[in-house]
Amino acid sequence: MIQGTASDVGKSVICTALCRHFYERGYRVAPFKSQNMSLNSYVTRSGHEIGRAQGAQAEAAGIEATYDMNPILLKPKGEMVSEVIVHGKRWADMPAMAYRARTLEEMLEPVRASLARLAEQVEVLVIEGAGSPAEINLKDRDIANMRVAELVDAPVLLVADIERGGMFASCVGTYELLTEEERKRVKGWIVNKFRGSKELLESGLAWLEERTGAPVLGVLPTIRMEVDPEDSLALQNMRGDQQAGDKLDVAIVRLPYISNFTDFVPLSRQSACAVRYVQSVEQLGAPDVIILPGTKNTIHDLQWLKANGWMEAIQQAYERGAFVVGICGGYQMLGSVLRDEEQVEGAGGVESGLGLLAVETDFVPVKETRQQTGYLLAEWADQVEVSGYEIHLGRTTRGKGVMPLLRWVDGREDGAISANGRVMGTYLHGLFDNERFVQKWLQFIGEAKGLTLASDPAVDRQQVYADLAEWLRQHVDVERIERIMGIHTDR
Repeated sequence: MIQGTASDVGKSVICTALCRHFYERGYRVAPFKSQNMSLNSYVTRSGHEIGRAQGAQAEAAGIEATYDMNPILLKPKGEMVSEVIVHGKRWADMPAMAYRARTLEEMLEPVRASLARLAEQVEVLVIEGAGSPAEINLKDRDIANMRVAELVDAPVLLVADIERGGMFASCVGTYELLTEEERKRVKGWIVNKFRGSKELLESGLAWLEERTGAPVLGVLPTIRMEVDPEDSLALQNMRGDQQAGDKLDVAIVRLPYISNFTDFVPLSRQSACAVRYVQSVEQLGAPDVIILPGTKNTIHDLQWLKANGWMEAIQQAYERGAFVVGICGGYQMLGSVLRDEEQVEGAGGVESGLGLLAVETDFVPVKETRQQTGYLLAEWADQVEVSGYEIHLGRTTRGKGVMPLLRWVDGREDGAISANGRVMGTYLHGLFDNERFVQKWLQFIGEAKGLTLASDPAVDRQQVYADLAEWLRQHVDVERIERIMGIHTDR
């Protein structure tokens, strides 16, 4: 089990690398995270929703992702309120204190059931913790860290982030706040995000080993990761302050409850695009493209847009020639009316949208979660095939004369596009992962703006996972980790 001294120390990336390492060694391996709090999610082939990181880790492990790999997913949607997803399906919206009161009595059972099923299917389980195992105010009901390690008697490796400073204090502090039995379970440290000369670090590492009795198994240098980030903390480190120059200036509105921002990672890798996240109208400037992303609370974030001058700013930018794209909740906001008469999202009510697309949305309690394949209907797209996934509670209907953006393989239609092609919305997450779509879309925008916008090839995800595993092997004593796990035979 991989645990950390804090959030965003790199647990997910290291687990992904380990999954790939054991896959390359010939083991049947799967990832597991008992409870995940994230607004970046993934839909399995069977239509179940899990954390995005576990979907990527399963891909690295060469195994089909299932809800057992992340039996509980918490998606924050309001002040101290989260949507609780159990075994891949919406269970309830619950305040933090009410959920905390029920964790051990109700939530531990699906965790046990998933662990038991996975144990029958694989030889190696790479378990990821959440946050820190030493949060003393939460620890008595924590089902994401040491309690899981105890359930399966797993050795624990602790990951520390040296980039943020204070690493030795966080390591020793974490270690000291564990019980004696928990300390016995800690079998090593991994130092992550290191820059500089390792020689200058050696004396500190020796001190840490002597102080805790646990060996330092490796020091991982900072590299540019092509793995989708999971934690919203990663947003502050994503490319968002670029100067457009002769590139396409793409402004993504950072909504308060932004979700599945991994949708735009492929776009940020395009050399023709300068992608930036903007939190205020003052930061907007005069972009070529404005993107409204998905959100866990569409009504709340739409009200936030109105209160902070975004409605007028986006409409004025469109009138000046900007292209506008909405994904999922962002698509709903582009419409004329959003109705939440059943209070699915919270307080309920009716809100007027931006009015850039003649569509209306009604929120319903039945959540749509499915993988999708279809093709684009826009004139400039030449029926390019696209694939991705849907995660939404709303049902959107197009008005008369509004063209759908996509047609799924089952014949149903999705999304909408304006007559001039400059406004489009869709429920499809993962749209920008489709290489041919990006190529055609950039070409269309370039022709309209007099720019030459060539697209770059899509990232080979399998090669990324292979590179991650090699990065891990170069800097971490993986053979010693295998001995700690009780793996003794060569494969």
